[in-house]
This record gives sequence, structure tokens and C-alpha cells, in this order.
Amino acid sequence: MTDLWLIPIWPLLGFLLNGFLGRRLGTAAVVKIACGSVGLSLLASVKAVWELLERPAEARQVEQLVAPWIGVGSFRADWGLLLDPLSAVMILVVSSVGFLIHVYAVGYMRGDRDFPRFFTYMNLFTFSMLMLVLADNYLLLYVFWEAVGLCSYLLIGFWFERPAAAEAGKKAFIVNRVGDFGFGLGVMLLWTTLGTLRYADAFAAAPARLAAGGGLVTAITLLLFLGATGKSAQIPLYVWLPDAMEGPTPVSALIHAATMVTAGVYMVARSAPLFNLAPVSMAAVAWIGGLTAVFAASIALVQTDIKRVIAYSTISQLGYMFLGCGVGAYAAAIFHLMTHAFFKALLFLGAGSVIHGLGGEQDLRKMGGLRRHMPITAWTFLIAALANAGIVPLAGFWSKDEILYGALAGGHPGVWALGVGGAFLTGFYMLRCYWLAFEGPSRAAGPAPHPHESPPVMTVPLAVLALFAAVVGFVGVPPEHGVYHRFVEPVFTAAGKAAAHGAPVGEIPLALLSLVIAGAGALTAIRFYAWQPDLPNRWAARYPRAYRWLLRKYYVDERYDEWFVQPIRRLAVWCWRGFDEPVVDGSVNGIGILIRAGGTALRYLQTGYVMSYVLSFVVGVVVILGYLVLVR
Repeated sequence: MTDLWLIPIWPLLGFLLNGFLGRRLGTAAVVKIACGSVGLSLLASVKAVWELLERPAEARQVEQLVAPWIGVGSFRADWGLLLDPLSAVMILVVSSVGFLIHVYAVGYMRGDRDFPRFFTYMNLFTFSMLMLVLADNYLLLYVFWEAVGLCSYLLIGFWFERPAAAEAGKKAFIVNRVGDFGFGLGVMLLWTTLGTLRYADAFAAAPARLAAGGGLVTAITLLLFLGATGKSAQIPLYVWLPDAMEGPTPVSALIHAATMVTAGVYMVARSAPLFNLAPVSMAAVAWIGGLTAVFAASIALVQTDIKRVIAYSTISQLGYMFLGCGVGAYAAAIFHLMTHAFFKALLFLGAGSVIHGLGGEQDLRKMGGLRRHMPITAWTFLIAALANAGIVPLAGFWSKDEILYGALAGGHPGVWALGVGGAFLTGFYMLRCYWLAFEGPSRAAGPAPHPHESPPVMTVPLAVLALFAAVVGFVGVPPEHGVYHRFVEPVFTAAGKAAAHGAPVGEIPLALLSLVIAGAGALTAIRFYAWQPDLPNRWAARYPRAYRWLLRKYYVDERYDEWFVQPIRRLAVWCWRGFDEPVVDGSVNGIGILIRAGGTALRYLQTGYVMSYVLSFVVGVVVILGYLVLVR
């Protein structure tokens, strides 16, 4: 078996070379190192997965010890890597989509004065995500969980001279600290309960040490899920992701499609043996996922920034993945993660191509008619939009409908209804986004750059991603029996038993129903923006309060600022003025004043006159001798 450390080592080497030598090597060398390192990682991933496929199904699990790490008493954690069907899917997604985004970024970021720094961060991000999904224990997972958080901060705030980018980076970092604090507590509680953090040992010990449905396993899994809500932008910790659009568009594609936000879904799926013992936690995962899917989709209906629409789409689609995990359809959730990676990367890179072609414009209200000038971008974006909407036969149809079927078959009609409602909203906002950008007359106001198609270094990755967005879903056909399921399902054997298939109707009628609903959403968008373009303004005027709430994102940011940010700020100011200044600064300054006063007093003894020193010496001797005489 190939040494698994060869998969993440290449991006790490790219990070080191470009980080220390990038400005000296020049742009061409930076590109070769950055893209070549991820390309080599992709080749190593393909080779490792191919060797895994050659093994019998029951032997498709490889663990390799890279180096010993921590050994204190009974506690042990090593740098160990695990390759099984779940991590195999993840490394293929991360390395393939990451490679295409790196290539695309060569054209998008050309001319940026910090070109080497950008690719340094991108390589570090890729390395961290590969290590996260290959880790064989929770502690190593947690280390690289934090590493991708650091990389997201660096990349979201890459243009830190812009106040909005700097604020967005800080917001992402701080919000994720909330979730990561819970995740850290969950890992510690897992260790104190089971005495191990290694996946295989923990999952084997869990049924005997943790009572099914008990408070302890519920607490562990809810704390782990709290970390996932932050990393994967679910209610209530989703607020950082829309603002992350301040980073360069390739960063948005990498964060949303192949790294970071999918880490939470992967972690919950990896922890399936624990979650299966906690029905309360499973219900929480399903309902939060379903509510997030609808909540974020409703906000996307009226947003005017093309990247922000896609950002809320990501939050919504991640909700579907958690919905799948919560109802026990783990394989379907990871399937949707895989298909989503391709069409979401395509959506963001297509948006980046539009922004590139319009000289930085992101407002949908100032676009229109771009298909005539940017045909490759337009057609690939349409494929991605339809895949995201779940239109047959594109990738999103197969994976999303499998999640919805799993919800109904598992006895969760409520979350199934949320998922179906989200399908209608998704069809609407995706076709709205496409139509406003690419169809109809141009709405550009004032002098603007002539729209033009992006260079091949950007359009070729678009075409490749479009191909995958169109066909990758077929690896899951027929549902539950396709190539993908035969490969991945053994990892979730226990989860498969938990999801009892008792849907009142078959898979095909349910899929057709979902398709009709998604298609109705898409046709409604065409009616609003193509057939009756005055209709959106009329509806906004008829329902101003609802429109304002959606446009302002339900005022969640404002409430968070009022309930959390400002009280914490006032507390910090009070601590500063009431304790830090008078006590900490006062004591330090007081000591300084005392020393200065003493020095000032002693300074008068340093006159510079030798006779004064002799006199002082004589007087001192006389005083000492007098004292000795009197004492005796």
C-alpha cells in the first residue's frame, strides 16, 4: 500500500517553498510549485484509492503510523493516518477540486502584488484539509480542524487593507471559536469516558461504555455537533460564511466546495457509531440541518450580490447534508457532499469569471445579457445552477433526493417536508441568479468595461467541473446499489440498520415529486424575471416587510451585535477602565514611580566631588566606630 503521508506532503512542501522563497522565485515558479504540488497530491490520492479498491470489501481499511506523538500515562495519541472508503472519497474531492481551483486562481489572481502569499496560503489550506480527513484519531483531527480555521482567516482576510475583508476574517475566526470550544469539550469528554481518542478503539468501546440514549453519549455528540455547526455554518453559527465572500473568489470556491465547511459533515459522518447511540442528538442534527436548509434558501431569494447568493446556497446545501446524517442516511449525506463539491466550485468560479469579465462588479442588478459575451461561463454556470437545484439528470438530483427519501423512509416526515420546501426555494433562487446575470438586456449603469470571456486558464477548469457536475451523480445509480454505495456503505453498516426503509411510497414517485417541486421553483423564477420582469418589484411593494426581512437576513447580525458583541464590548471596556488601568497599570506605574523617586533621592549623593566622597567615607567610619564603642 502506498505510504499515505505522500498524499498531504506535497501541498506542505509547496507551502514551505512558496512561503520562504516565493518572492525570489518569480510568478512562473510559484505557479508550478503551487499547482504542481496539489496535482501530485491528486495523483497520490488516485493511486492510494485504486490500491484500496483492489482489496476485498471487508479489508478496505488501512492505518499507518507516521510518527509517535503524545504518550503520557495511559494517554496516547499518534500521528496516524487512516484510509477507508469514507476518507478515500474525501481525499479525491479535496485534491481534485482543489487542483482545479488552484489552476483557475492562476488567471484570476494574476497581477496581484501578493501572488506568492496567496498560493502559500492555498497550499497550506489543502495540506490541512487532507490531514484532517486522513487522521485516525480525534486529537489529530482537532489539530487540523483548527489549522483549516487559521487558513480560512488568512484567506478571507487576504486583502486585509480593505476594512470589510479584515472584519470578515475576524468574524469567521471568532464565530468558529465558539463552535470549536464545544468541539474541544466533546473530545475531552470522549477521552475521559472511553480512555482513547483513536477512532477504531473509541467506536469499539462505545457500545459497552456508553448507554444508548444516555446523557453522557448525548452530551458528547451534541458537543461534537456544536463544533460542526460552526465549521459547517449551521444555525446558529452560520453568520460568518456569507461575509467570507470578501476574500478572493477562488478562496470562496475552496472553502465552500472542497475544504473547511465540509469538515463538519465529515466529522459527524465519521462519528456515526457515536451518534447512532444518541437519538436526541440525531434528531437535533436532522432538524437543525432541515431548518438551516430552508432558512438560508429563503435569504438567498432576494440577495443582489452574486457571490452572496451562492454563499447562502452553500449554507442551505450543507443543511441537506446534516439532514441526511441526522436521519441515518450517512452515505447519502457524503454523496451529496461529493456532488456538491463539483457544482458549488463551478458556481463560485463562474461567478468569479463574471466578476473578472466585468472589472470587479458583483451586483446582479447591474448585469444581464452576459451570455452573448461570455458563452462558456454562461453555459457552465447554468449546468451548475440546475445541478444545485436538483434537476435531473445532473449530479445534485441523485444525491439530494436520496437524502429526502432517507428522511421519509426513516420516519421523519417533518424534516422531509423542510427538505422539499427547500427544493422549491433552491430552484427559484438558482434560476433567478442565472437569469439576472446572463439573460435579458444589460442593466450596467454608466461607463463599464466591455464584458469579455475569461482566458483558457479559467475557462478550462470551468468546463471540467461542468462535466463532473453533469455526470458524477451516476456513480450513485441505482440508489443504494450503485458503485458509490457499494464502496462507501460498509463504513456505515450500523447507520444503515438505523435508517429503516418504511417510506409510504417508492423512491421513484418521491424523486419525481421532488423534481416537480424544484422545477416549479425554477419556472416561477423564469416567470418573475423573464416573462413578467416587473413582478419582483410589485411583490416587494406589496409585501415590504417580508421583503425587508429577507433582504436584511432576518436581522440576525444586528441581534447578535445587540445581544453578544456590544455587551461583551462594554464588559471589556469596564474591565479596562475599572481594573486594568487602576490596578494592573497602577501597580506597574506605581513601582516605576517609587523606583524613580528613590533614584532621584540617591542622585544627590553622586556630586562628582572627590572631597565630598572622602568626607562621607570618614563620617561613615566615625559613625560605625562610635556605634561599636557604645555597644560594648
